[in-house]
Amino acid sequence: MLPVFTALRSSVGKKILMAMTAFSLVLFVVVHLLGNLKLLSRNSNAFNIYAHKMMSLGGLLYVAEIGLLLLFLTHIIIAGLIFIGKRNARPVGYYMNKRLCKPGYNFIGSTTMIYTGAMILIFLVVHLMHFKFGPGIKDGYIKEVDGKSVRDLHRLVVEGFQSFWYVSFYTAVISLLGIHLSHGFWSAFQSLGINHPRYTPLILGVGILIAITLSLGFISLPVLLYFIG
Repeated sequence: MLPVFTALRSSVGKKILMAMTAFSLVLFVVVHLLGNLKLLSRNSNAFNIYAHKMMSLGGLLYVAEIGLLLLFLTHIIIAGLIFIGKRNARPVGYYMNKRLCKPGYNFIGSTTMIYTGAMILIFLVVHLMHFKFGPGIKDGYIKEVDGKSVRDLHRLVVEGFQSFWYVSFYTAVISLLGIHLSHGFWSAFQSLGINHPRYTPLILGVGILIAITLSLGFISLPVLLYFIG
């Protein structure tokens, strides 16, 4: 039996896979933000050059995309299994006094993980449909890069962020992503057994810092492009 399916049969295996996929996805989000920051370059073609270089990877890009898709699917499936397992184990939730939670416990993040995750999933579908599978060269979105005609993704993104409603939707979901990350980062360490009282507050603090930094980084893009685009 494949290792992933074997791991899914045990609670410990689920937690380890959840942690590993979480760390991998956080890394992807960081890299994605760094690439998207090129949208703010004074050279409007910088983002198109970046996108063209990514597309020129050919087969390697497809392998990376398939790997990323598997990461997302594994993370989503495990999250669903854990959520259902907890519901089946105790249909009526425990009463929890937020003031009595142990230090380092993120009450809001922990109680909304499945819901913020669901909203992020919906956002990803909308985001991909608009930018990855949206209008291309044949629709007039074309730009010259290094003597080649490539898709003008910069123009498509800027036009998308001229919509007040899309910017609002984007900002709201990225805020939810921040909440999701703030607890998920800490929870991943817990799943791996790294939960010593000495380190837990530090891990939680780092997780919150990462969540705030990434959220502000992503939110700054549509807001700035809306006003100066």
